[in-house]
Amino acid sequence: MLDRDKAMGINAVFVQVRPSGDAFYPSQYDPWSEFLTGKQGQAPQPFYDPLKFMIDQAHKRGMEFHAWINPYRMVFDVTKSSVAANHITKRHPEWFVRYGKQLIFNPGLPETVNYLVGVVKDIVHRYDVDGIHLDDYFYPYPTSQHFNDDAAYQKYGNGLSLADWRRANCDTAIKRVHDAILQIKPMVKFGVSPFGIYQNKSQDPGGSETRGTTNYHDLYADILLWLKEGWIDYVAPQLYWKIGKTGQDFRILLDWWANHTYGRDLYIGQAVYHADEKDVSGWSDTKELPNEIKFLRQFPNKVQGSLFFSNKSFNSNPNGFVDSLKNNYYRKPALIPPMPWIDKNPPNAPEIWAGSGRMPIIQGALDEISRREIVNKYVLYTGKSIEELGQHPEQIIVGNNNGSLFQFSLNYSNIPLGTKKFYVSVTSVDRENNESTESNIIRFEQKSDGSWQGFNGY
Repeated sequence: MLDRDKAMGINAVFVQVRPSGDAFYPSQYDPWSEFLTGKQGQAPQPFYDPLKFMIDQAHKRGMEFHAWINPYRMVFDVTKSSVAANHITKRHPEWFVRYGKQLIFNPGLPETVNYLVGVVKDIVHRYDVDGIHLDDYFYPYPTSQHFNDDAAYQKYGNGLSLADWRRANCDTAIKRVHDAILQIKPMVKFGVSPFGIYQNKSQDPGGSETRGTTNYHDLYADILLWLKEGWIDYVAPQLYWKIGKTGQDFRILLDWWANHTYGRDLYIGQAVYHADEKDVSGWSDTKELPNEIKFLRQFPNKVQGSLFFSNKSFNSNPNGFVDSLKNNYYRKPALIPPMPWIDKNPPNAPEIWAGSGRMPIIQGALDEISRREIVNKYVLYTGKSIEELGQHPEQIIVGNNNGSLFQFSLNYSNIPLGTKKFYVSVTSVDRENNESTESNIIRFEQKSDGSWQGFNGY
């Protein structure tokens, strides 16, 4: 799956590792997931750690790995879910609210926040994750059923309205998770993928020109407060509606979110799964997802990328979208934008020189000072002129500076036919995606026998 993702230009994966109070890793808090072995609490046989394996494989391919957890949903379906004897709902049933077929943590209890923070701290402390990601399940999507948190509200409401108290509960959880990550590994990113509508304009003048369920009023998730306070590093709203849909137009919501990030990063959630579901009305349009990418690229300084839900939907190449990414929109690799509030110190530029042979390699060395910023990628730029260098990465090579030398093998198939001369430069990139200045430049010229010769200098 990761090989396919890399081939189509994906540079980060967001993997659910805690679906319903269970874990895809050995945890002191939650039992093994039923979605891994078929039975909750049953470890994989032969034993291995799926989370470590997935992190290692993602990093091996130069991808970031974000551990995605559901904060409050603890039993997906009480009528058929496998629930282990040591599951938290069995140990502390008083912490939960039955809502429909689900058991949900009561966000108004301090014990539930403590538990959530403990889970996050455990992951961040023990695993080399690049980020912690929370899904949109805060308070449950409303139905005709009452969410019975009455006793907690009476005990902890402190004079607030029920709605304000519920929002404050989610605020507390988000801030405490943020603070815990900052204390353990401040380089780890923290973000959420909320429902696509924050508020409708009919409810608040600052809302979007939309109709429907909202984060603020229905799920009690005050996303804008979290962005304003810097408690999250990015937001990835689930804009799973088509362009032009009445009441939930992708374009209207994209524009609204692009202007309400308060300096944090914005990734747009795109619904590949709708294109994969043949019975979903209107999603047979082969241009829908590509057009969405075109729209979000109209906000180059406000939208930092896409999050596609879900990865498995790429298996069927719905409407040829995998081919569109691989051959067009993601044809050139892309660096993940750095977050300067986390780290803004770039490594030093490498020095490069041309190797020998019919297909010469590029070799390089790092200045010793760069060891202060650990390099984990090198980026190769090519251009038919010096002015073209540094615009779009040609190759991104995973590496590190454990030694002083590195090598690139040029992909000559990417050089346009008829090219007789081109230029190459290289940059270094650290773990936080800060990129160095460009190296010195190498000139390559094609000889009469079709081979290439490199010249150190231009």
